[in-house]
Order: sequence, then C-alpha cells, then structure tokens
Amino acid sequence: MRNLVGIRAIFWLAGLGAYAASPPVPGLARINGHPDFSGIWQASNTANWDLQTHESRPMVAQSGFLPNSQVLAAPVLGLGSVGWVPAGLGIVEGEEIPYQPWAAARKKENQEHWIDRDPEIKCFQPGVPRALYMPRPFQIIQSDASLTQVFEFANAQRTIHLKPMDPFPNVAYMGYSTGKWEGDTLVVSADSFTDATWFDRSGNFHSDALHVTERYTPLSKDAIQYEATIEDPQVFTRPWKISMPLYRRLEKNAQLMEFRCVEMVEETLYGHLRKDQLVKSWSGETMDVNIKRKIPEGEKVFERYISGNPPAK
Repeated sequence: MRNLVGIRAIFWLAGLGAYAASPPVPGLARINGHPDFSGIWQASNTANWDLQTHESRPMVAQSGFLPNSQVLAAPVLGLGSVGWVPAGLGIVEGEEIPYQPWAAARKKENQEHWIDRDPEIKCFQPGVPRALYMPRPFQIIQSDASLTQVFEFANAQRTIHLKPMDPFPNVAYMGYSTGKWEGDTLVVSADSFTDATWFDRSGNFHSDALHVTERYTPLSKDAIQYEATIEDPQVFTRPWKISMPLYRRLEKNAQLMEFRCVEMVEETLYGHLRKDQLVKSWSGETMDVNIKRKIPEGEKVFERYISGNPPAK
C-alpha cells in the first residue's frame, strides 16, 4: 500500500509540469493563491524601435558622402542625434523572424517607408505584444476574474479574462484575451486582432490571423519574466518567440499620465486636406524647412495603413 501511495504521489507531481519545482517568490502578493501583478510596470529595452539586435541608424535615412554611409534625411534632419534609432540587443529567440518570402519583402519596404507607414505615428492602438514594450509605463489591475492592462499610449487597454467567456465576435486593435494559471505563471491566449498594427518601428508586422501566447512569470515581487510566442500562418513560416523582463515602477507617486495622441496627429494625418495649409514652414538658426503638402491620387487619399494581410491573388 505504501508503495502504491508513493507511485501515485510521483505521478501527481509529474502532472503538475515544470512549474511544480519552482520555489515561491518571497514577498509576492497573491489573490486567491495566485500572484497579484497589480501595479505599474515598464520594459527597459529598445524593442519598440527594433525587435532584433541592431546598430544605431537614422530614423529616416539617405545616402551619405561616403559609400555605404547614411545620414539623416530631410524630415528629421533638424533632430540631430535625437533623430537616430538607439542601438540595442534583440528580444527575439534565435534572432530570426521567419517571414515568408512575400512578407520579408513587405517588411523591408515598411522599414524604408517607416515615416509614412508606422501605425504608432498615426496613433493607432499598439496591439499585442507591442503595447508591453513601448517606452511608457502601463498599469495592471487584477481581480480573481480578470486582469486589465491600461496603457498611456492612445488610451489603449485590454482585459485578460480568467473566467469562461463567449467567443469574441469581432476583431480589435488589442485583440481578445483569455488566461489561465499554470502554477505561478499566467498563460494568456490572444487573438481576434486587426491587420493594422506593427510589432516595432522597424516594419515588423502581422496579419489578422495573428495569435499570441503570452507567459507572465514572477521573478521577484518587482519583476516579471514576459514571453510571447507569435503565430501567424499568413505571414510567418513557423511560430517564433520574444522574451524580456518587465519591471515595477517603484516611485512613491508612480502613475500613468495622459498621452492624448489622437489630437496630436490630426495635422499629420489630415493637414493635406485643408483648403488653407496650416503648417507651411519652420525657420531655425541653420536651416529653413518648407512644407509642401500633396494629396494622394485616387483611393489612396483614404488610406490610413498598409494591410498586413497577404496580397490578393
């Protein structure tokens, strides 16, 4: 009988999976036995500029004086050193994003036309996982039934449902998310995305077939290991993964501030439709910048983003 009990115990422990051996995190607040991630968090990396390891480069570039050199192009020339993408280590496992051939060409084109195409510039809600590593804090509000993530950028937010819910009937910028606990790790399944968001400022993109599986594992009471597995059979040849730590903001008055970017981009998006041009020129100590608006031809005048879906056959 003792042997039988021991065997049952072994199988029970094995059934718990890898998280059974993880020791509890000291000082971690809990809700009904599960980690309480409530608080204000922020990533500390350059992933919003580029998911992969990259050197510094102009945000908008043109050829320099020397062969293979680049300098700031006219739209950002006045920014000087601020107009350069900061160098950074990547967060992509294996450093490779496995694009299909057509999608690899689209990604290159997106990067070359970044200032016209990046949905962040247009104040689209950032989507998942990009919202987690934008250079701004975000807040988690947790209960036994759900986690709500609130982001400064574009007033974006998402709810991760921990209780059974009916299937989501539509698509959304922030998708639709359900979660479950595996030990102390929160595992989230997110889908029902639009094709209108990017992963970074480097032109990495997805289609409306995107599915993201996230894992939130506490490293300490003030740090979370975040992982996201990206699946999109319309764009990529296989699933791929990103990972990074998220850090709790520890200031006594840590809080989210407003970033009402919809009104900030009105002139950028619609200024070309004004009868009388509002922004015409700027004059500095070393340069004058003149703005000449143009109206895109045909249906392009209504185009606000380049779809991440494959070209129609």
